[in-house]
Amino acid sequence: MSTSKRLTKYAMYYKGPIFLGLFFLTVAVFTELAGPFIAKYIIDEHMTIGKIEMEPIAWLLCLYLILAIATAVLRYFMYIYLQIGANRVVQKLRKDVFGHIQTLPIQYFDHLPAGKIVARITNDTEAVRNLYVQVLSNFATSFISIAGVYIALFILNWKMAMIALVMIPIVYLWMILYRKFASQYNEVIRTKIADINAMINESIQGMTIIQAFRREKQMTNEFDEMNEEHYAYGRKLLFLDSATSFNLVNTLRLIMFTIFIIYFGTQSLTAVELVSAGTLYAFVDYLTKLFNPITNVVNQFSQLERSLVAGKRVFEVLDITGEKVSQETMPRYAGNVVFEDVSFAYKDEEYVLKHLSFEAKRGETVALVGHTGSGKSSIMNLLFRFYDPSKGKIYIDGADVTAMPRQTIRQHMGIVLQDPYLFTGTIASNVSLNDPRITREKVEEALKAVGAERVLGHLEKGIDEPVIEKGSTLSSGQRQLISFARALAFDPAILILDEATSNIDTETEEIIQHAMDVLKKGRTTFIIAHRLSTIKNADRILVLDRGIIKEQGTHDELLAQGGIYNQMYQMQAKSLQV
Repeated sequence: MSTSKRLTKYAMYYKGPIFLGLFFLTVAVFTELAGPFIAKYIIDEHMTIGKIEMEPIAWLLCLYLILAIATAVLRYFMYIYLQIGANRVVQKLRKDVFGHIQTLPIQYFDHLPAGKIVARITNDTEAVRNLYVQVLSNFATSFISIAGVYIALFILNWKMAMIALVMIPIVYLWMILYRKFASQYNEVIRTKIADINAMINESIQGMTIIQAFRREKQMTNEFDEMNEEHYAYGRKLLFLDSATSFNLVNTLRLIMFTIFIIYFGTQSLTAVELVSAGTLYAFVDYLTKLFNPITNVVNQFSQLERSLVAGKRVFEVLDITGEKVSQETMPRYAGNVVFEDVSFAYKDEEYVLKHLSFEAKRGETVALVGHTGSGKSSIMNLLFRFYDPSKGKIYIDGADVTAMPRQTIRQHMGIVLQDPYLFTGTIASNVSLNDPRITREKVEEALKAVGAERVLGHLEKGIDEPVIEKGSTLSSGQRQLISFARALAFDPAILILDEATSNIDTETEEIIQHAMDVLKKGRTTFIIAHRLSTIKNADRILVLDRGIIKEQGTHDELLAQGGIYNQMYQMQAKSLQV
């Protein structure tokens, strides 16, 4: 289905206010077009030579004034209802896009910068909004006005009206030619806007690194280059717009008035009766009213094309296959996890996990260790079903995870990331994530259990302390404790700790280590560890190397083997001594 048809389909969701606005517009056009006929009647019937009839003129002028006021009132309501319909359409479009994004697989976000996604939801939908607010209202107004004017012209003089019809195919052909070039320019412009948004977003988030390594000038040069290309295509579009707006219509206007003067001048010389002054006035007035809406139509070509290109980009997101967010719930499972001959590749046949088989029973703590790129995080991604295995099966309590909705499985999982993410709000809202099941008392209990009072107790508003984007005003230890309390509050059956103590000080680590002992009871816990000293008490340690389990056992068993784990442990021990 074409972009224009899909946008029309969206408009039909709120056809009530849109059609009501168009109805008011139609009536307003005809009340406005009645004016020249009244003027013609006054001039021809009541302002003849030697005879001016003031009383009927006064009544007709009152009628003219009433119609003018009615036109203004009708256009006011037309504008209100078209705006209501347009805003509702775009509201639904934005809601659909944002809701659809929640259903997209994680790999979509891995390959597309956040700024580009933001541009689709904000800039592009705003451009679509202009389609309904500006283009629709102007096109509708103009087309109805043009239709009304042509009816009036045919009533006045059908021969001249036929000549005036030539303008319609001229404008249509010009629009086709314009769109051929404008679509190419707008595609680049919208893409560059998304690129600029992505770069700004990335620069703000990485400002510490940029300034620390003195890369301000390089980033500015890269931005200028991108901005210059955006300007270049904007300039091309500007020249194209300039050629299609006033210049085109003004040329057509002059040609039409020339033909009008020649036609009526010739007729007045050859005809038995002269053309009346009222008819001349009405014809000139209607020609003026004809070119005003044509100007509006031509001037909207640029916005129409921008909106269609933006709409195409929005629908590209909606066309990406997502997975419906399931509201299905399930009883809390025990948490017995089995990986059975699992292999996984993010891309084609480039496997990052190869034939993994292991088991984690309820209440056990399984640690994953290995050098960077060994596959530790990939195992967590599979367990959380951010991705599914390329080969093999993963079972929870004997059930294949791929046979259940992703959201249902995650209902009883919790995760603490190495770099915890906090949302704008308060400490309490970041623990509960505004889930109605997590009461304020439960939030307080979770924070107390992880020992957060010792670290967060000095905050003026306590758990109601405001948190800005990403929790940048809090220390890494405070953010980690909040993230830990969040996992505890949701009481997961399976808990994943992605090196939860790597970015915090020794004192806070001791607090979390104590809380972890309480938290792990009755839960299956997976720990991605870099500091091997933190996993001495794990029930099983899996040593990974390039996606393969090379060793497994307890801390003492692996040290006794004298293999990879022992080498890693001895190296860390020496570095601490130094």
